[in-house]
Amino acid sequence: QVQLVETGGGLVQAGGSLRLSCAASGRTFTDYAMGWFRRAPGKEREFVGVVSRSGASTYYTNSVKGRFTISRDNAKNTVYLQMNSLKPEDTAVYYCVADSSRWASSMREYWGQGTQVTVSS
Repeated sequence: QVQLVETGGGLVQAGGSLRLSCAASGRTFTDYAMGWFRRAPGKEREFVGVVSRSGASTYYTNSVKGRFTISRDNAKNTVYLQMNSLKPEDTAVYYCVADSSRWASSMREYWGQGTQVTVSS
């Protein structure tokens, strides 16, 4: 089992920034690609970004490219999502995911509980 705990959500004005963190425990962190998904009110959960086991490779959904950056610190068993130039449409619950064999939108092995991000206009 892998336990994932997200922190860092909150309320921010449009154009602002937030950094989400996801701390992992339970298994070897570097065995897992780490990703972020989000679910906006009334919408399906959508893929946001993913980082490879080593941190060398990342991939993002088009709507966040150039604004969001995903990174990981394997010494701290933590993955981050730096969100800049936030827009009201980024408002959602953000979920951290770990997967040992899948990539990007296919990831689903272990999930965190989610953290709320609200962007006001």
